[in-house]
Amino acid sequence: MTYTIKGKTALVTGANRGIGEAIVDALVAAGAKKVYAAARNTQDLAALSARYGTRVVAVQLDVTVPAQIAAAAAAAPDVELLVNNAGYAGHTGGAFTDPEWITSGRKEMEVNYFGPFAVTQAFAPVLAKNGRSAVVNIASIASLVNFALLASYSASKAAAHSLTQATRTMLKDQGTQVFGVYPGPIDTRMAKDIPLDKTSPADAARAIIAGIEAGIEEIFPDPMSQGMGAAYLASPKELERQASATPA
Repeated sequence: MTYTIKGKTALVTGANRGIGEAIVDALVAAGAKKVYAAARNTQDLAALSARYGTRVVAVQLDVTVPAQIAAAAAAAPDVELLVNNAGYAGHTGGAFTDPEWITSGRKEMEVNYFGPFAVTQAFAPVLAKNGRSAVVNIASIASLVNFALLASYSASKAAAHSLTQATRTMLKDQGTQVFGVYPGPIDTRMAKDIPLDKTSPADAARAIIAGIEAGIEEIFPDPMSQGMGAAYLASPKELERQASATPA
């Protein structure tokens, strides 16, 4: 089922830079009426506010802090489109026995899984009340296959993928559409240490918006994710073999 962005009010978490900021730009370009741009520090949203004035509203939101989640839901009662974009990758590479996998993995799960779960729980009644609603979870191609270079991050994004499926099932009766987005490497600060070709945030964001408006439930917004997404749909085990050839 297609979904029209024009005239909608959206909220984007992690909107202060990278793909989150680009999604805000793309939403405005697609005709969104208002976009709540959420970040841990609202000062980091100054550039967006300067570009769009009152059309973009800065909201303080750390997705791991319950009080801030509740405050955001109360401050944005007109949201029809929720984009769970905030993410964290804490450790790259290393031996399986490296204890940093566990340390970073706990925070990655807090931000990448429990964060969007809690935010969506808080906004689900808002989305039900406003109707014509949707949830967009920015996951990763690493949700579908584990890359040893990003072992704990991949696991947290696999949890986000599972959450997306549960959200789609559990919010169906209230009329909320749910989209999962599975990008490959995007040229952001988070991906700076990944030795692969990267897609620009602006290009990825435009592809995400196009996918939402087309009603595509699993969106692969860049060349790498499109290739790997097709491979996953054809043979998950073959994709696992391909990913295992990537240096750890």
